[in-house]
Formats: sequence, structure tokens, C-alpha cells
Amino acid sequence: MDAQLLATLKLMDAKTASIWLESLRDPEVLDYLLALSSNQLSGIWCLLSEVRRNRILALVPADVAVVWRAYLTLDSDSAGRLMERPAAAFPSDTLVSDVVAGLRESIKRTLITYVFATEADNKLVGIVTFRELLYADPSQTLADIMLRNPYALRPEMPLVDAMREVVKRHFPVYPVCTEDGTLIGQIRGQVLFEAQAIDISAQAGQLVGVEKEERLNTPWQRSFLSRYPWLMLNLLTAFIAGGVVSYFQGTIDSIALLAVFLPILAGQSGNTGCQALAVTLRGLTLGELSDKDVPKLLRKEGWLGFLNGVGVGVVAALAMYFYARAQHHPKALMLAGITMLSMIGSCVASGLAGASVPLTLKKLGADPATASSIFLTTATDVASMGLFLGLATLLLM
Repeated sequence: MDAQLLATLKLMDAKTASIWLESLRDPEVLDYLLALSSNQLSGIWCLLSEVRRNRILALVPADVAVVWRAYLTLDSDSAGRLMERPAAAFPSDTLVSDVVAGLRESIKRTLITYVFATEADNKLVGIVTFRELLYADPSQTLADIMLRNPYALRPEMPLVDAMREVVKRHFPVYPVCTEDGTLIGQIRGQVLFEAQAIDISAQAGQLVGVEKEERLNTPWQRSFLSRYPWLMLNLLTAFIAGGVVSYFQGTIDSIALLAVFLPILAGQSGNTGCQALAVTLRGLTLGELSDKDVPKLLRKEGWLGFLNGVGVGVVAALAMYFYARAQHHPKALMLAGITMLSMIGSCVASGLAGASVPLTLKKLGADPATASSIFLTTATDVASMGLFLGLATLLLM
């Protein structure tokens, strides 16, 4: 196995890596897969061809095959996609001396934190730490020294739920068991945190239509194909905002100074919406936001939009007043009032939109972060420009 190629492989997204691995021989593919973290391994494994997977499964031990087959049945955001084979599992009636002898070679190849004690059909019944093994009598069995009924993760458990459990317990390793208690794998606490960090780092790109899986080494062709549709959607939504401005073209022609304040309103309302969007996405990511919390969230963001709108609206209104006076406009005070009302209304609408966009995407079954910034920008531009020009047309024309 080439160390440089392995380093390059670790920087690839799952799709690119799977395509590259398909060109290698089965033993080479297996060597590279075994050198990857469980998080990257599971993504690549599910994208390999079924024929290739079946050939590789014939080359791995049974306990590894169980884990790799499980990857195919699990959602990409489930905790089970991060599991690896149990590092050390023995029947509960095994003598301590036999366990120590059995681990003597294993610990040279694998980091082992706990010994898992099992019974019939590989049911997990306890765990043993190395400290207990060290002080135990060699004639004792694992059943004599094990911690019974240990906490275990379920393979289908959402990653966010698993993260909350990790935060509560702070164990270095967690056994993974099926509903009937069968031990099928383990997940290291560090891997859970790394996976969550990767998800969080990907959110910024998802907001503007960048695939979650795209990495620095993703080929430009795939990056183009994944990004271009979202840019076209952004162009379409920009035309919608442009259409609103075009509808009030007569008002802008009559009162040209309105055009100066259009980007100011759009910028302020857009930032208000992004703040609400960030808080909502954080709540969804951490599992803090349930359906019953949605009305409370919307009330809060609407109220914050109003308060922020008043605060920035006063400053914007004063700026409009003095600018209109400098342009010798006879209705400078009316323009200032329209600016303030528009700023308040657009900030309220933007706060509500910032909270509503990710919630709507989630209801539709999409990732709440996917292109949410594109939809939010359209909502805030239409609300701010439409309200500002609409009020100016109604009150001044």
C-alpha cells in the first residue's frame, strides 16, 4: 500500500474515492479500506459496486463482514455508519488468564479500551476495563469482574442523538448492539466528535448549494455539476427579486433617491434573516428544536426582527431624511417615515423567514441546511424591496 496514495485517498470525497478504488485489485482495495476511519470507510463502502463488495467480504473476518454489511442498511446520518468491529469480545465464562493471552497479540495491532463479555448468540452482558483485568485473579472469569448491563448505542440511532449520549457519559468507546442485545460493533467517542465536526464544517457550504461530500480533492467536473444547478436556482430567484423592482419602475423613475436605499434595506433584512437561520439550524442540529417549540421560535424571531428593525430603522430614517433634504425633495419627512416602516416590516419578515426556511425544508424531507441561504435571500429581497417601494408608491404617487 502506497502511503502517499493513502494520504490522497483520505482527502477525497466518498464518490471520488470509490471510483478510484474500483480500478484496483481486491486485496489492494481491502488494504486501503482497512486503513481508513470508520466514518470515511462506510461512505466509500456503500458506493462500491455490489460485485466488488461481495468479493471483498469473502476476504475479511466474519466480525468485520457483519459491520460492513450493516453499513448498507443504515442511513448516512446514523451512528452505526461510524462503527467498527468489536476490538475484543469473549464469552463471559472465559478465564481472565485466557483473555490476557488472547489479547497479547491483538493489542499490537488495535487500540483496545474495553473487553466485551458476551453470552449465547453474541449477546452483550458486560464490559471489563483493563484495570479490572490487571487486578483480577487469573482463575476468575469475565463474569466475575465485569460491569453488567452496560450502556450500548443502537446502529440506527441518529448521529445527533448519539452525540447527546456521548456528552452525558464521556466514555472512550461505546458498544453497538441491535435491539435484542446482539453485539455487532463499537464506536469510539473521538470518532463521534470528529463526524459531528465534519457535519458542522459542511453546513456553510450547504447553505449555498455545495454538496456535503465535496472535498478539496473532488474533481472539478463533479464540483461543477453539483454547484451549477444551485447557481441556476439562485439566478431564477434573483430574477424574482428583480421582477419586484421592475414592477415599481415608475416609482423609482419619479423618486430616484429610492434606489439608493434599496441595497441598504436588502442588506439589513438579509442579515436579520441569516441570524435567525443560524440559530434555527443550530437548534435542529443539536436536537433542541421539537415541533412544539416552533411557535415559540417564530414569535421570538418575529419580536427580535421588530426590535432590530426599530433600532436600525431610526438610523436609516434619519439618513433618508437628510439625504432627501440635500436633494431638495419636498417630502423628505414622509420618505424617512416610509424608510423606517419598511425597515421594521422587512426585518420582521426576514426573521420569520430565517426560522421558517430550514423548518420547511425539513418538513419536505430535505436537509434543512441545503441551499437555505438561496431561498432566504429571495425572501428577504422580495420582502424588503417590495415593502419599501410599495409604501412609496401608495403614499407618494
